[in-house]
Amino acid sequence: MKDQAENLRRRLETHQNQSVAKTLAILSGKGGVGKSNFSLNFSLALSKRGNKVLLFDMDIGMGNIDILIGEHSSYSIVDFFESGRSLIDIMTTGPESISIITGGTGLTSLFSLGENKFMRFNEEFSLLLTDYDYILFDMGAGITQDSAKFLLCVDELIVITTPEPTSVMDAYSTMKYIHSVKKEIPYFLVCNRVFTNKEGKETIMRLQNALKKFLGLESVALGYLPDDRTVSKAVSRQIPFILFDSEANVSKALMDIASRYTSHSFGGELTLQKSNFLSNMKRYLLGK
Repeated sequence: MKDQAENLRRRLETHQNQSVAKTLAILSGKGGVGKSNFSLNFSLALSKRGNKVLLFDMDIGMGNIDILIGEHSSYSIVDFFESGRSLIDIMTTGPESISIITGGTGLTSLFSLGENKFMRFNEEFSLLLTDYDYILFDMGAGITQDSAKFLLCVDELIVITTPEPTSVMDAYSTMKYIHSVKKEIPYFLVCNRVFTNKEGKETIMRLQNALKKFLGLESVALGYLPDDRTVSKAVSRQIPFILFDSEANVSKALMDIASRYTSHSFGGELTLQKSNFLSNMKRYLLGK
């Protein structure tokens, strides 16, 4: 463990002054809100805008990114943690030339990410940071002890909700927990499956007001996506919806969200910092 920490420290110091990827986690309070579909299509939208993107499916053992694109990957993140394969070994190229590391399926026992496994992941991950513009973690539903380790390190969080009251409450509870252990991380809010623009705006506004009133937490309304039959058709065909029908309302809305995100054209609610995954990693793992 001491040797691992020393190796990681050297790698982090080597990359400290280099341009590194912006890291963001995409999460929701509960499952079934379209989080993975958003993660995949948002990654493609970022790539379409000329960025180099890596997408991690972090729903370990129960991932579905490969299902959404209709391709079976020979290896997954499970093979990295359980079989000793490198991140490069398990990486595949998806649509629009994005890099993908799938979450794997069919674990016969409960997966546990110990400190040694997490240290090894960060050793290899640190080498990828200068190869990409954006690295996205599609997190599993809810927060576990393992997923919290990644959430402490990423630069930004995108939280997906729907207009359903239970979804909004679960999203609020998730952010409340994260805020209790890490104050400074920026939050971006996306409302999925809205029937009208008014419904999307009001849902995000209610969530923002609750975050501000009870937690003193500022957040950015990144946008909302309409409830569009194009999505279910695309899922059935195993084609990302922005590629299945780029003129569909949901595809245009997703591209608008990506444009707003990359250009920071969402107002002055947050002061965004430069990518700080490396410094977060040093503070969390190495006590610096």
